[in-house]
Amino acid sequence: MRLSKRLELLLSFVEPGGRVADVGTDHGFIPVELVRRAIAYKAIAMDVRPGPLLRAREHIRQAGLWERIETRLGDGVERLSSGEADTVVIAGMGGQLVIHILENGRRLWGDVRHWILSPQSELDKVRRFLYDRGFELAREDMVEDEGKYYTVMDAVYRGDRSGEKALTEAEYLYGPKLIGERNQVLMEFLEREERQLLGIMRGLEGKEGEKAQSRREELGRKVEGIRYLLNPGNIPGMEGKDKRQL
Repeated sequence: MRLSKRLELLLSFVEPGGRVADVGTDHGFIPVELVRRAIAYKAIAMDVRPGPLLRAREHIRQAGLWERIETRLGDGVERLSSGEADTVVIAGMGGQLVIHILENGRRLWGDVRHWILSPQSELDKVRRFLYDRGFELAREDMVEDEGKYYTVMDAVYRGDRSGEKALTEAEYLYGPKLIGERNQVLMEFLEREERQLLGIMRGLEGKEGEKAQSRREELGRKVEGIRYLLNPGNIPGMEGKDKRQL
């Protein structure tokens, strides 16, 4: 089975030898490949809709992995018990839904070692939720797949982190690990964002009124913030380096 670059990145985040629960499994590609490649020795494919779960069961059957991959119908992790999974994958859904699933799975936070998350929207809200609830982002990475950009996070529950310094707005938006490592795909994404914002600003040229002025100022602040992140000199140890070489 040939997977997309997005799914391959997700698989690379799973530590070998564990038990994995895939929430919103859809076609079941993730659990099938994890077990087939011996990354996981057991998996649970979970979905809230019967249709996708039926498709997942068919793929599991075709792969001959029925005895090692279980399917469960349910909302989020409501049907996952303590001790059944070392890693939980939540991918392919909006940020608010990811937060909803995590919040409802609070009883599992300290039991699951790795929460592998790939929200398709509102990443800043997901990161803020994680930070406020005592999670650490142990790893982040990005990939461009058919013109779209996807972020994958490994969230590890640490408990009370109230004494730690809060993240900056840029870190909530783009990821503290990605910024700190000057992830090349993030740099490409920021350059695209800058071009799009400048295009919108050009469209506002000549327009008068408070609303247009406020919008121009808002866009200008966003462009300024992106340019700050794109400048290697603003990251300690990166002075004088070209971002293309990082």
